This record gives sequence, C-alpha cells and structure tokens, in this order.
Amino acid sequence: MFARYRGAGIAALVIATGTVLAACTINIGTPDDDRDRGSGMMSDADSADYDPADLMFARMMIPHHQQAVDMSELAIEKSTDPEVLALAEQIRDAQTVEIALMEGWLDDAGVRMPMGDRMPMGGMLSDDEMTALEDATAAEFDGLYLEGMIDHHEGAIRMARMILDSDNPEVQALGEAIVESQTAEIELMKQMLGDD
Repeated sequence: MFARYRGAGIAALVIATGTVLAACTINIGTPDDDRDRGSGMMSDADSADYDPADLMFARMMIPHHQQAVDMSELAIEKSTDPEVLALAEQIRDAQTVEIALMEGWLDDAGVRMPMGDRMPMGGMLSDDEMTALEDATAAEFDGLYLEGMIDHHEGAIRMARMILDSDNPEVQALGEAIVESQTAEIELMKQMLGDD
C-alpha cells in the first residue's frame, strides 16, 4: 500500500525520529534511577516535588500511552509494510519506557491509578474504533493504524504541553520529549499516507 513512499526520504525520517526518541530517553532517565537512591524509595520531601498537575498528567497519560502500545502491538501482528512495522516498534518501545517512568512517579508519590471507567482523553480511539482496527484486513489496516495514531499523537502533544512549565525537571523533560518525538512521528506518518 505504501510502497510508493518508500525510499531514502522515509528512511531518513525513520532514522531521525529514532534519534530524537533515543535522545529523549537518555534525558528523562528511567524510574529505577530515582528508586535506586537511598532506601530504594524517594523520601517524602522528594515526593513533594510532584505537584498535583504532574500527577494528574501521569494518571491520564499512562492509559493514553497504553492504548498506543496496544495499537502498535496490533500493527506488529497484522502489518506487512516494513515502514509501518518499524514505526510501530518504535512507538511501542518508546511509550513502554515512558509508562514505566510515569508509574514510578505515582509509586514514589503514593498515588494510585484510578480504577473503573476510562476517562475520555484527546485522540484516544473509541472501543468501536479499536474493534475496527482489530478486525481490519491487511489491505486496510495500515491506513487505519496511521490515521488513528496521528490523532492519538496530536492528543498526547496537547496533554504534554500542560506540563512544559512543571517545576519538576524530569516531568518537564518528559513533556518536551513527547512533544518533540511525536511531532516528528506525525510528520513521518503523514508522508507515509501521502498527505504531504
């Protein structure tokens, strides 16, 4: 489906986007970095470094990221397009790391994830849209995946901009990483769809 968009341009964008993600991951660290200090848990004083907006962001973004991981796992299972497969692996791997980081913040602050119904968040696929993606044939899957992930990323970027002025450097760095990496991925996906 996307064969006519393959070549040096797409390959360069995949490499560039991967570089952005690698740099962001290095900058934001991992949740184990903080838990390895001292007694293995952050102190109460350290926990206070997360303000309510930081923690609300994490509680909202974790399920948002998880859906992107689930969508990407579907792509890895169903797609036969090399660019789609490479992008899906990239999204899955990056957002899995970011989920673990945010779960670490909540653990350190003693905050639980809400149980029950999922809050509606920008860009997330509805249950019906996820079912359509699951049921899509190989011929239509790639387009649905890319279109859905563009909307998903746009929602994540809007959410991430809410923490760009966080007083916590790690929280702010994650917001910047999401905006930068997912903006690059949106550009790549639009090119793959032939929208540019």
